[in-house]
Order: sequence, then structure tokens, then C-alpha cells
Amino acid sequence: MEDALEPEKKRTRGLDTVTKIATSRPRAPALTTVAQTQGQTTAPKVPKKTGPRCSTAVATVLKNQKPGPAAPAQKPGAAAPVLGGRKPTKRPAWDLKGQLCDLNAELKCCRERTQTLDQENQQLQDQLREAQQQAKSLGAECRTLEGELARVQAQAEQGQQELGNLRARVLELEEQLGTQQGLVQELQKEQLGLQEERRGLAARLEEQERRLQASEAALSGSQAEVASLRQEATTQAALLVEQGERLHGLEMERRRLHNQLQELKGNIRVFCRVRPVLPGEPTPPPGFLLFPSGPGGPSDPPTRLSLSRSDERRGTLSGAPAPPTRHDFSFDRVFPPGSGQDEVFEEIAMLVQSALDGYPVCIFAYGQTGSGKTFTMEGGPGGDPQVEGLIPRALRHLFSVAQELGSQGWTYSFVASYVEIYNETVRDLLATGTRKGQGGECEIRRAGPGSEELTVTNARYVPVSCEKEVEALLHLAHQNRAVARTAQNERSSRSHSVFQLQISGEHAGRGLQCGAPLSLVDLAGSERLDPGLTLGPGERERLRETQAINSSLSTLGLVIMALSNKESHVPYRNSKLTYLLQNSLGGSAKMLMFVNISPLEENVSESLNSLRFASKVNQCVIGTAQANRK
Repeated sequence: MEDALEPEKKRTRGLDTVTKIATSRPRAPALTTVAQTQGQTTAPKVPKKTGPRCSTAVATVLKNQKPGPAAPAQKPGAAAPVLGGRKPTKRPAWDLKGQLCDLNAELKCCRERTQTLDQENQQLQDQLREAQQQAKSLGAECRTLEGELARVQAQAEQGQQELGNLRARVLELEEQLGTQQGLVQELQKEQLGLQEERRGLAARLEEQERRLQASEAALSGSQAEVASLRQEATTQAALLVEQGERLHGLEMERRRLHNQLQELKGNIRVFCRVRPVLPGEPTPPPGFLLFPSGPGGPSDPPTRLSLSRSDERRGTLSGAPAPPTRHDFSFDRVFPPGSGQDEVFEEIAMLVQSALDGYPVCIFAYGQTGSGKTFTMEGGPGGDPQVEGLIPRALRHLFSVAQELGSQGWTYSFVASYVEIYNETVRDLLATGTRKGQGGECEIRRAGPGSEELTVTNARYVPVSCEKEVEALLHLAHQNRAVARTAQNERSSRSHSVFQLQISGEHAGRGLQCGAPLSLVDLAGSERLDPGLTLGPGERERLRETQAINSSLSTLGLVIMALSNKESHVPYRNSKLTYLLQNSLGGSAKMLMFVNISPLEENVSESLNSLRFASKVNQCVIGTAQANRK
């Protein structure tokens, strides 16, 4: 029994060894299938494979090959034992021979199985050795392939890096290519433009060549024409000089005729202007002021004025009031209340222009307080161009005419001063700062030894060249002028204001010079004193002012009468006003006086006094004026 079991143990140990060998190797895919047929065993064929998993595959095949027990050959007449089936019927204990036969048969079967297993073991060992050799070769090949794989992987990584570099380079080249393509397109467009420009230039060149040929052809003809034109230019230059001489002669003749016309009108002229009735004032009765038509009929400007005055102290024998007394006056021109500032200036514009020709010109505004003297000379408030006075209009006219004469070679300069004479004291109306109000420091002096020109010491003499500068001076003077409240006016001018413009002209080409002053004077109110007036502290000051004003106005009348009578002594020094204006009142000067009249009946007495004084001045005749030329 033990001998029968011996082969089974060996077979089991052999299988365990194979199993251990098989499990010690890496796992590999199955190589072949072992077929067993009744005691015959076919050795599996192991195909050769390359790769790192070959040894594992061989071990797996050997492991899966578990040989089964071989079926022993049955003897005739003996019962074959059934393995894995139903056990044979147990022999009875007395059948020892039968039991022995069964044991022999089983032993024989075990031996056969042992022999078969030995053969299988030998085959498996051979296969194992072959598999081990194949595994060694496959391991060497695997190591070779692994090295080659590492090299290939390194090459692949290098290739990938090179590929990345090449892709970046490709992108860079594509970007450069796009830029180059854009540049190529721009260059192509520029080339097309240049080709078009070249064609245009070629056409222009051809045209210029044709024109050059034509010009060359015409040049020969033009040279003769140029010679004739040069000769003609010489003739024209001589003619131009002759025309300049003639123009200068005509300008001198114009000045002479202009002066003659002004002399025919009178070197002393008197205009009468009646201001309109202001809001709040009573309307004068009908027939109080009449303006008869001129010599030529209603179309001529009026030159006469009729004023009616009723005297309640006079009466007839029957006790009825006496009829009003009519007073008639005649002047060079009379301006009714409806006359505008432009109409007034139009009448004196030619006289103002005489100052540019070198003749001293003096214009007065005379009349009682509130009769419109300052409005006539300076204009109304607010800067309205329609109500501008004679001073801004005269300077605008002078600037305009001086600019026109500049085309004939004349250059002019203008220097303005503005002073007032208050209580026989000269004050500078253009003073500013600490000098403001220090009128006592101003004195009238001659410009130099032997000079006839008079100046006011410490007074400002301001060069002017445009209207804005004159407006600023007038505004400053208006603020500095001495005014006070009187019975006739809330803000009455209590001084004589004298605006003087020294005009200097020069013709450099002919060496001619001329100069003359233009004096525009706004006289103080000419009202008389009331003998029965009770004098208080304020009235005494007004009395002193009125006495100084009337004294200077009386002196002005005496000076004009003395000049008219050609007396040897003219009392210029009796008044600061006449002393300052003596160069504008003599025989070489032209004088115009505006007598301003109030339209109110309550002012009839003062109006008659003003008209009578103006009539005396109008009757005076001064000698022929002479221009101040150097």
C-alpha cells in the first residue's frame, strides 16, 4: 500500500516544483495547450517572441499545464477500478486472492501513472530549460530593446523639443511672412501710385517741354517787349513823380481852398443850439421859441431864432397886460431841439479838419447851467454812439483823415491834455494817485524861451492813437471835474474844462511839418447873481464860484472884442482861461462858439443874456488865419 502511494507523492512533489518554478517567473500570455491521450503526452511548442514579457509567458504556460492521471490498461477478466466514479463492490474478506489481484492491478496502474508522470516531468523540465534559455535570450533582447527604447525615447524627446522649436519658428516665420506680405502689398500699392505719378510726371514733363519750347519761342519776342516796357516804366516813373508833385500841389490847393471856405464862413462863428424839454419839465407855451426858415426856404437849415418874452410889470392904459416882446437873433446856424449829435458834428467837421492842415481851432460851449453844454461837448451817459459828443466824434474824424493822408506821405501824432479852471486855479483832470486834486501845482508857462507855445506844468500830456484811449481819458476827467448843486441843476459844472489836442504832422519826403492845437472848451454856467439872495455858508462858496466864472466869461468877451477891433493890447492875462487859449483865439486861429439855450420859459432871462453875448461875438471879425508850418 505504501508502495502504491509512493508514485503519487512524487508526482505531487514534481507538480509543486513546477508550480514554484512557474510562479517565480513573470506572468506571460499562454503559449500552447497540452494534449493527453491514454498514457501519451505531447510536449507543447513554445513560439519565440520578443519583448520584455516573454519569460513571464513561458512560466504561465508551464503553470497552467497540470497533467492528469493516466488510465492504466485493464486486464481481461479483471474489474477496472473507477476513479472519480462509484467505488467497486468491496470484495468479501475471505476473497484474499481477489483483493490481491485488485491491489496488483492498482499497483500496476500507479506504476504506469508514475512512469507517465516521470515522462511528463522530464518533458516539462526540458520545456523549462528551453523556456529559461528562451527567457534569458528574451531578457537580453528585452534589455537591448529597453536601451534602444530609452535611446528612441530620448530621440523622441529631442525630436519633440526640436518639433516645438520648429513650430515656434514656423509661427515666427508665418508672422514674418504676414508682415512681409503686408509690406509687399503696401509696396505694390506704392508702386502703383508711383507708376501713376510717373505717368503724370511724364505727361507734365511733356507739357512743360512743349511750354518751354513755346516760352523759348516767345522769349525772343518778349525781350524786345521788355526793352520797350523798361522804357515805358522809366516814362511812367517820371510821370508818377510828376503826378506826385501835382497831387501835392492839389493837396496844398485843397488846404488853401478849405481854409478860404472857412474864412468865408468866418473865423469866428456862432452856432445856437436849443436843448429839448426833459421829462418832468413844463412844456413851453406856443410861440415862445420860433425858428424861421433860412434864406433859401424850408429846405435850408435855420439861421435865426425868435424868443418871445412877456413882462407882467408893464401894462396898457386900460390895465390889460402888455403884449409879449419878441427878440430876434441871427447866427451862422441854429439847431432846434430835435437836432441830433451827428447833425451838429457834420456842421463842424470841416472846421475840425483845419487843425490837421495846421490852423489852430477852438470850439466853445457857452450858456447857463443846465442848457446842455456838457452834453454837446462830451455826450450822454451809457456809451450810446448816437449821443456821443463833439470831443469823441472830432477825434475819430481826425484819426480817420490822418490815416487817409498817410497814403500821400503824411504822418501825424496826437497828444491830449485835459484841465479845468476852477476859481482861477488850474487843475489836471487826468491826474491819478497822489497827484489827484492837487490843482494848485499846475501853472501856465511857455514851452521855452522865445516860444509861443503854452503848456501847463505838472499836467499829464497823453499820446493817443485810437478812440478807446480817448474814451478812457474822458471817463477819468468826468470823475475828477468839480461839480456842485445849484438852483438850475442838481450836478452843475462849476469850472471851465479845456480839452486840448496837440496835432503834429510831417511829410518826410518833402521836408514839410505842420502843427496846431485843437481846443474843445466846456464853459461853466453863465447865470447871474441874485442881488437879494441871503448868503449862508454854502451860498458864499457858490457866490465866489459864480463871480470867478462871470469874470472869466467877461474877459473872454473883452478879448474877442479887442481882437475884432485890432487893439494893440489884448487882455489875455486877465483870466486863466484866455491866457491858456491865447494861441487859439488870435488872427491865426479859427473859433466857433455854441450858445446853448434852455427851452423853458422860466429861464428866459438867462437865455436872453446868453443870446445877446453870442450876438456880440458873432459880430466880431478876426483877420485872415495862417497855417503854422515849419
